[in-house]
Amino acid sequence: MPAPRWLARFNLHVTNRILGPLARHVPGMGIVIHRGRRTHREHQTPVMFFRRNGDLIFALTYGRESQWVQNVLAEGNFDFETQGRTLHLLGAHLIHDARPSFIPAPHRIILGALNVSDFLEAEIEK
Repeated sequence: MPAPRWLARFNLHVTNRILGPLARHVPGMGIVIHRGRRTHREHQTPVMFFRRNGDLIFALTYGRESQWVQNVLAEGNFDFETQGRTLHLLGAHLIHDARPSFIPAPHRIILGALNVSDFLEAEIEK
C-alpha cells in the first residue's frame, strides 16, 4: 500500500510548498505541471523521476488515485520542469511493477519499504 492519504494531504499543504522551489533544481526531482480536470486551473506538483530508454518514469508514492496522476492521465500530456529545463511529455500511462529494476538500487530500497509498485511513464516530445 502506498503512503497514506493523510500524509498526501499534509504534503500538499506543507511539504510541497517547501520542496517546490527546490525540486526544480535537484537532480532526480522536478515539477509536474498539470491542469485540473474540473477547474482547468494549473497545478504544480514536486515529484521524483527516473529515466528509462528516453522516457521519464514517476514513482506514485501516494498511489494512482492521486489528483495529479488523474489529471495527467485525463489530459495525456503535460509539462515537466527539471534543472532549468521545461520538457513536454506525451502518452502518459500507468505501469505496475512490484520489483522495478529500472530504478537505482538505493531508491528501489526506499520505494520497496513504502510498498510503491505503481509508476507513471511518459515520453519526452522530441
